Amino acid sequence: MELHLDAVERRVLASLLEKEITTPDYYPLTLNALLAACNQKSNREPVMELDEPAVRAALRSLEEKRLAGVARGEGRVARFEHRMEILNLGRRESAVLCTLLLRGAQTPGELRGRSERMHRMEELDEVQLVLQKLIEHDPPLAVLLPRQPGTKESRYADRLGGEELVSHEAASPATGECAVAASGRDDRLDALEAEVAQLRAEVESLRQQLAEFRSQFEN
Repeated sequence: MELHLDAVERRVLASLLEKEITTPDYYPLTLNALLAACNQKSNREPVMELDEPAVRAALRSLEEKRLAGVARGEGRVARFEHRMEILNLGRRESAVLCTLLLRGAQTPGELRGRSERMHRMEELDEVQLVLQKLIEHDPPLAVLLPRQPGTKESRYADRLGGEELVSHEAASPATGECAVAASGRDDRLDALEAEVAQLRAEVESLRQQLAEFRSQFEN
């Protein structure tokens, strides 16, 4: 199976996978909740401003590729889920792949810290093992990028964006201290972002319950 997803498809798929792991009580996601997840400002590189038609189009494409679709038996309001189980990934592999999809090329150390909220890995050796499994997966899901001049660590990227994305990542200049500073800012926002996302999901759930309650008296 060949996987080639555009930027919006990758963001939608990764957001579904992330929310299943981090907020399982509110998964599968409504379209509004998925849109909010895609447009988060933390744990996302780059930050996107997607609209509803773009997310719907990505969902249709992902459904054709058997990677996502409408969840069954979820009431009146349509909810959406990923179908990454066809790739037969473990929890560690899913967490690392999701982090690569959400934040682009990263070093093993960055992946270890940023994927911790989805799955904790104690040692860098474990991260390296997971990355190797993703590289050797059929189809390949990760790739080791050429080391940038002046950098000490190699970076890894996902392969779901096709060769064009990998080539772009490999050609990007090293970010050095700026990347470290940005990572620190994002990490400080993680807790707040998670809380806001959970509150939004709770509000969405209450709205749906209220709509269903009202419909009982309207029919």
